[in-house]
Amino acid sequence: MKLQQEINTFLQENKDENYLLFNQKTVSSKYPMVGIRLPILKQYAKELSSIDPIWFTHVKMDTYEKLFLYGYSLCFLKTDWNTLEQYLWQFFPYLDNWAVTDSTCAHLKQIKKYPEEGYQFILSCLKQKETYTIRFGLVLLLDYYINDIYIDRVLELCNHQYLDEYYVSMAHSWLISICYIKYPEKTEQFFKQAKISTWVHNKAISKICDSRRISKETKERLKKLRK
Repeated sequence: MKLQQEINTFLQENKDENYLLFNQKTVSSKYPMVGIRLPILKQYAKELSSIDPIWFTHVKMDTYEKLFLYGYSLCFLKTDWNTLEQYLWQFFPYLDNWAVTDSTCAHLKQIKKYPEEGYQFILSCLKQKETYTIRFGLVLLLDYYINDIYIDRVLELCNHQYLDEYYVSMAHSWLISICYIKYPEKTEQFFKQAKISTWVHNKAISKICDSRRISKETKERLKKLRK
């Protein structure tokens, strides 16, 4: 109870009304927003983790910002992969927005130490039916697995139709677009035989064409692959 009160006090003391208005326009969440900038939350999560690495197991998650604190604290957790994975599965039922999902993925650096275990975890995420659990798996692929070792497996995973939900489809198309930017030849071949939804197919091409790293000639060629 004391820690709960301390966290609530910290959030109130650091709220930013302008940032709150910004968040309310860009993120939809069932949790009330206080309006705390992410660098402040990340630093506070680090402080909380140094006092109690699993503080999130006994604090009520009742604001949007506490979800960020929870996610960041998982990223600071120094433990073996199996333990971390258990805590990640306990975290997933709280996820209800893209911002907490994507930010947690971006900071989950432990996965670099356990790439194959992380990959198997992602496979489990992609088999679920919850929007943000699936998105978590797709964004982890995007953040850590588009490399020489995993690119063929990543493209194979891209060649699936996942939950027909906006935030899943956006992550799916985003993943494909980054695959193209890093591995253009492999990904262009992927487009020619992919069994994915028309929406994801076209959105991925659109995202690639938005990139300044892609030549005008390549963009024109890719546009011809639209469905």
